Amino acid sequence: MGEQLPDSLSYERIHMNLIENLKEIFNNLNASNTNLLEQIYSDDLIFEDPAHKIQGLKNFQLYCQNLYQRVNKCKFQFHNVEYFSGGAILEWTMLLQHPRLNRGNEFSVAGVSIIKFNDKIYSHRDYFDLGAMLYEQLPLFGSMTKFIKRKLGTA
Repeated sequence: MGEQLPDSLSYERIHMNLIENLKEIFNNLNASNTNLLEQIYSDDLIFEDPAHKIQGLKNFQLYCQNLYQRVNKCKFQFHNVEYFSGGAILEWTMLLQHPRLNRGNEFSVAGVSIIKFNDKIYSHRDYFDLGAMLYEQLPLFGSMTKFIKRKLGTA
């Protein structure tokens, strides 16, 4: 007989463990340990956020190495996880400290990730306000962006 598929409860547990591993890895990630990403992502990963589309795990590891070399801090507070068939939606707040943003002080950005997986994650799409992350944290652009938001009634 062939390999037996896990029952739905075991299958759910495997995916819950995958998401728990993702949360732990991202809160311990730095420029020198991006090999940890191999535990949760497939080689054919597609990662997207408002500023990037990266194809392949190796390219994503290089992206993370470069990112983490530039930041003083990047941690995540995970709030909610909703599972759906073959994936999950994670609500999070990123705590970021970058020497060129917000005068080097820590700031937070709210976001959501849509994760799709089989045995590993093959699609990771982040949604967040790029303006809140970048433009509002720069001295000149930040004041202008906040002024425009107030005029539009969104701040």
